[in-house]
Formats: sequence, structure tokens, C-alpha cells
Amino acid sequence: MSTDYQQAREALGARLRELRTETGLNGKDFAGRLGWQRSKVSRLENGKQTATEADAETWAQGAERPDVADELRRSVRNLQTSYRSWRRQLSAGHRAVQEGHRVQEAQAQTIRIFESGIIPGIFQIPDYARGVLTDVSNRLGTPRDIDEGVRARMKRQETIYEPGHHFHALIWEAALHVARCAPEAMAVQLHRLSGFIGLDTVTLGVIPLGARTPFSPKHGFWIIDEQLVVADTWSAELSLDSAEDVALCRRTWELMHESAIFDHQAHRLIDRARARFSDLA
Repeated sequence: MSTDYQQAREALGARLRELRTETGLNGKDFAGRLGWQRSKVSRLENGKQTATEADAETWAQGAERPDVADELRRSVRNLQTSYRSWRRQLSAGHRAVQEGHRVQEAQAQTIRIFESGIIPGIFQIPDYARGVLTDVSNRLGTPRDIDEGVRARMKRQETIYEPGHHFHALIWEAALHVARCAPEAMAVQLHRLSGFIGLDTVTLGVIPLGARTPFSPKHGFWIIDEQLVVADTWSAELSLDSAEDVALCRRTWELMHESAIFDHQAHRLIDRARARFSDLA
């Protein structure tokens, strides 16, 4: 299945091919004009390689169309933001999405997490994950392979205990009070969350309600190995890989880290939320 990102890359390739065709040159001769290998021209035109802004500039000059340079550069910048709609991703079910996340996390060494309204997926217990995935399927009308999705999400937690990985997680205190499952299951979830504090592979902080913060906790995001930012919206998952976007999110994450509390202080906030749900059970 073609992704939204791949479709955009193929559309750019078609535009590049159109410009090259207008010169009357075949791929080999056009590559010679640009000083490139023929294979690079072919990969770009067929959407097999992502163009850089420098590539776009060179192509416009080689096609003797400097007037389209800005257009091509904008197309390249748009590719740096990968937009994958949840409805499209989940058309194959929750299991496939969760397995994709598991592979990404297993390959990463350092993951920085911020969540403002949900316990991060990698820390969830089955009941909590089941509530979340059920809500998503109901809201989007996607396949309800809930049990398979929950099992795949639990499989992701194996990475936490493998050497060579570290999860630096920050959670806004409000997320501890958002009920995504029954009160008794929420109490268990929060007890489980406390258990991650102190692990060699996890640093877990909570940003208290009422803390003075130089940012608004608008949405969650994950920074993968300082190279990729993944953020969720209501309708899609965004993947941002430009150096500017990664640097901005890393700076924002650092400000969040300065506002967070850790260790026994974080335990205290989590336990307070857990006691509330225990009283409701």
C-alpha cells in the first residue's frame, strides 16, 4: 500500500520528469548536464529517492527553468513533513501500526517522549491499551482488531529491558487523571507507571499542574535518536525530519524537562492520582 509520503514523492518525481522532458533530453543526457549519475535521475523521477533542496535547485537550472526553483524547493520542504492519516494507517488494523512502532523503537538508541493527555503507549498495561485502541476504532470507524493490537503494543515493552536503549519520558500531570479505562484499571496503570521510575533504561518525569512553564503542553511528540520527531494530531501522525524541526522540538523538550519533577516527587504525584482512581473503583 502506497503511503501518503510516497504518493507525494511520486508526484514530485512526475513534475521533475515533466521538466526534463521539456528540454528534449533523455535521462542519460540530462544526468550528464547536471553532472549526476543516470541512476539518480531515474530514482528521483520514479519516486524512489527523496530530493534535497539542492537537488531541486540543480534540476531547475538544468531544465533552464529557474522560475520553477521555488516551486520545487517548496515541494521538497513539504516532503520533510510526512503526513500519514490515521484512517489510512489503520485500514490494515491496529496490529500493523503497533508492529511498525515496535520496529522503530527497537532500532533506536535514545527516545525522548512528551505526552500531555495520555500514558505513553510503551508504558501502557493491557486494559488501558484496550480502552485507547477501542476508542480510536470507534471514533475513526477502522477495523477492530483490538486484541491483536493490544498484544502487539505489549510486545513493544520488551525494548525497555534491552541494553542499548534509553527512554526519556515527560508526562504532564493532567495525563495521570485522564480515564481511558475503568477506575480500577486506571489505578493498576498508574501503579505500573511508577514501576518504571528507577529503571536503568528509563528516565520518567512529571510536569506538575500549576508549574510555571515557558511553553503550552499542546500535544505529545517523540524525538527518535535526535533525527526524527513523531507527533500525533486527531487525524494523522506527523513525521518531521528537518534539522530545524528536530532542533526546535529538542529545545522545547529541554524546557519541559526543566519544569518536570523526578524520582520520589514524581512518585508522589502518580500515587495521588492512583489513590483518586482507587477511591472511585
